[in-house]
Amino acid sequence: MNIIINREQILGPLQQVIGAVERKSTSPILGNVLIQSENGKISLTATDLEIELIAYLDLASTESFATTLPARKFFDICKALPDGSDITFKIEENQVQLVSGRSRFTLASLPAKDFQRIDDIKSQVSFSLPQKDLKLLIDKTAFAMAQQDVRYYLNGLLMELFSEGLRIVATDGHRLALSEYHGDLSVNLDKQLIIPRKGVLELARLLDTHSDDLISIIISQNHIRVESDDLIFTSKLIDGKYPDYNRVIPVDGNKVMTVNRETLKSALQRISILSNEKYRGIRLTFSENNLSIQANNPDHEEAEEEISVNYNESPIEIGFNVTYLLDVFSVLDSEEIQIKLKDSNSSCIITSTESENFRYVVMPMRL
Repeated sequence: MNIIINREQILGPLQQVIGAVERKSTSPILGNVLIQSENGKISLTATDLEIELIAYLDLASTESFATTLPARKFFDICKALPDGSDITFKIEENQVQLVSGRSRFTLASLPAKDFQRIDDIKSQVSFSLPQKDLKLLIDKTAFAMAQQDVRYYLNGLLMELFSEGLRIVATDGHRLALSEYHGDLSVNLDKQLIIPRKGVLELARLLDTHSDDLISIIISQNHIRVESDDLIFTSKLIDGKYPDYNRVIPVDGNKVMTVNRETLKSALQRISILSNEKYRGIRLTFSENNLSIQANNPDHEEAEEEISVNYNESPIEIGFNVTYLLDVFSVLDSEEIQIKLKDSNSSCIITSTESENFRYVVMPMRL
């Protein structure tokens, strides 16, 4: 059986699903991508049984077929072929031959019937919102997720539905990021779910920053599914209870500093050069309309810089991990930011002066 597909028609969908393929899997077929034609549409499916991605080709098919190919070899071949070239697929029982111009590749295939899939999900709640809004919520928050923490529920992103919209929270125990979307999602229950780290990163990669197109989000007991016109993303959820993040968000910060974000970010980047490479600690000293930033390291090297800020409270000295601060200033995009503090032993809360939809908590550090 022969099928002809243009390189660009298949390369885009293949790039979308390739992230679900494990490089080292105990099951050989999970290293393959499922190519099939059903109901006149051709789809590509990849999964590691934790997440599953299905992308649809912009190509109608009159014949039904199904086969699997080694995903990364197939992807590398398509990527290496010249722009605009056509690829002829000659599908046989145990192998698929790809012919493009004077190039010919023969790949071993495994039976499509043996391809493992995530089971169908039973929806408990569903809603829609613009792609770009979900992308923004994830991008502003995901950096604070833990990596390989023994508290497995921190190795993911909390999604919380409430009556006025949607909240996304991430924390690794040292800092916390919170983003909110306010809008009528027509959801009549409050619900929390934890999306695992790999699913979060894949979803962020697939969403379009500029698209106003609505995406559907379907939540079941154990899975979340995100559907657009040409893509279906499914991820298992982390089975666990997320900590009460409201308890770590300071509400009694009575010392407020306002500063140009880029000015502070640039100063921190310079001072961090001489901070301790392991602990990354810096000292911030707040005084009237002035912020002094200091760092030193075990080699007895020191750095200090002062910048003008808007601060009219009593002096305070506090230490932070500079990386945590820089991460926040990299995702905030307002011209000015606001930092609220209580004392040198309490966490600070950082927000934009334009909106409180994005809030960041950073714990202090003993120096």
